[in-house]
Amino acid sequence: MKNGMTGRVLAAGLAGLVLGFCAADAAPRTAEQAAVALERLDSAAQGVPILLIAGSVSNKAGQHEYFAGCTLLANWLRQNPGVVPVQAAEGWPTDESLIDRAKVIVVFADGGAKLPFLEPQRMERVRAAVKRGAGLVLLHQAVDVPASVKDEIGAWMGGVWQSDIGARGHWDMEFSSFPKHPVTRGVEPFSAPLDGWLYNLHFQKDAVPLVSGSVPDKSRSTADAKSHVGRAEVIGWAYERQGGGRSFGFTGCDLHRNWGVESQRRLVVNGILWAAGLEVPEAGAKVENPAADLLRWMDDKTKEAKAK
Repeated sequence: MKNGMTGRVLAAGLAGLVLGFCAADAAPRTAEQAAVALERLDSAAQGVPILLIAGSVSNKAGQHEYFAGCTLLANWLRQNPGVVPVQAAEGWPTDESLIDRAKVIVVFADGGAKLPFLEPQRMERVRAAVKRGAGLVLLHQAVDVPASVKDEIGAWMGGVWQSDIGARGHWDMEFSSFPKHPVTRGVEPFSAPLDGWLYNLHFQKDAVPLVSGSVPDKSRSTADAKSHVGRAEVIGWAYERQGGGRSFGFTGCDLHRNWGVESQRRLVVNGILWAAGLEVPEAGAKVENPAADLLRWMDDKTKEAKAK
């Protein structure tokens, strides 16, 4: 009994050390960010819970603004009935039961080896959520997954980016037409200047392309990408899994200022609502955005750079 108690005490101490290191590694939040309620899910709230997971501070100011982007998405989702958005920061909720309760999990974070849910226990939690039919939405870099899990996450998402055939970069894109689909309701032609994109993904055969546009041929950095010169490339799609559940992917939103484009906001919010199994309004989701809100919750990357 004594040894068992000692083991539990040691385990608790080690867990505390790990949490301490994680807290120390996290970038300090701005005053505006600190005022945002994180991981609050009122059991009495009416509507399906949508978990928005923001990745850790990344890249330059104005790019990879994961916290600000998720806060804006939560604000826009609240304008639409039937949903209860819940936010988590630093790539993963401290209350992991939120994963279990979420109707949709939205990940806006770095990808590749930095994808936040790659750790085996986290991966198992997401796997269980997908198995029960939860929606999954991956934005920007999060569609880039390690080769070791590309088949599994590809089956969840309907499409993943890999360096073997995929290409990426920054350029202006214009989207002039969209197929008829609940996710494209109310989405008008729009442009996204200087944003960052990933394209030429590995797609499942049932993935539905929703957003496609021209890319500079000089961006075609792989042999496969070069074999499709002139082809419009898919950067947004919807997918209904054979075992149940829906997924939506969009590889843009690298550049924070492009959330100021109403059609981009509506496209992503529509995608989240659709992944939740909700009816998207014929005119599309409400996504009103006061101009002052666009920059309100951005990371203080100047301080972060000085600290490094």
